[in-house]
Amino acid sequence: MADALQEMSVFSRVVASGSLSAAARELSISPALVSRRLAALENRLGVRLVNRTTRSLHLTVEGARYYDVCNRVLAEIQEADAEVSVGRVEPQGALKVALPASFGHQHVAPLVPQFAARYPKVQLALSLSDRTVNIMDEGFDIAVCIADLQDSSLAARRLAPNRRIVCASPAYLSAHGEPRTPEELTRHNCLVTSDFMSNWDYKAPDGKAGTVRVSGRYCCDNWEVLREWALAGLGVALKSTWDVHRQLEDGSLVALLPGYAFHSDVAIYAVYPHRRFLPAKTRVFIEFLAQSFGPEPYWDNGHRPAAPPKPRIRPRAAP
Repeated sequence: MADALQEMSVFSRVVASGSLSAAARELSISPALVSRRLAALENRLGVRLVNRTTRSLHLTVEGARYYDVCNRVLAEIQEADAEVSVGRVEPQGALKVALPASFGHQHVAPLVPQFAARYPKVQLALSLSDRTVNIMDEGFDIAVCIADLQDSSLAARRLAPNRRIVCASPAYLSAHGEPRTPEELTRHNCLVTSDFMSNWDYKAPDGKAGTVRVSGRYCCDNWEVLREWALAGLGVALKSTWDVHRQLEDGSLVALLPGYAFHSDVAIYAVYPHRRFLPAKTRVFIEFLAQSFGPEPYWDNGHRPAAPPKPRIRPRAAP
């Protein structure tokens, strides 16, 4: 088995590097040894994997298929090694994390002191923005996103559900009444993200799915602004519970339409470039967030997080 894995590794390196000599340099062995191991692999399999001349190297059909298999097998071995190593290697180095602005400010930044105490050699750089980031191009190690990743090819870890509710201030409800069904929302001023209209999907108490098209006089693509407008009595908002759990607790916002679920396949994820050779610093941060939030996060179960109190972060002085 050890010889087979060694042959697979050599074959994979030959294909990736494009030549026997380049593979030999990367593996720190002689080109002759690379050639012998490649020949031994072909003899063992009974097929030619590579057509090679003095100047070129081309995969056969069987070689292309076997190369894909080799990459999967070797990646799984490397992943298993990294999984074990994370317990032995102390996480260290700079970790660059992209976060949605409001979620990062409310639920990740306050956890940093606890993370820093646990992993003092990790340098943490948070970027809080609601724009879409390109992890690879912008050099991020992790991006926390609130999205539907069911069909995504990205490597991702689900951190928490993203429960949503319809809510409004007591002042708004006193002036305009409380909607009893989603269809009644069409008669209310709804705070939406764009174009003054939006489709809000829901599931009724009997389990039937539905959609209501709502509209309003005010729209904004910033979650915090919509929350502040709802608090000011401007209208009805569809909000994630992580964003309004404090206001629901103190009564400044009221959850509407009990029994109706405004959930979706959207959840909170940690997305990262790939699984292969995932550094210890990246693994422990993702695990730290997953453990801090959990399948029933504190903003939904009414319990405060075990992290230290939220630090007072003062805004940067204007230049």
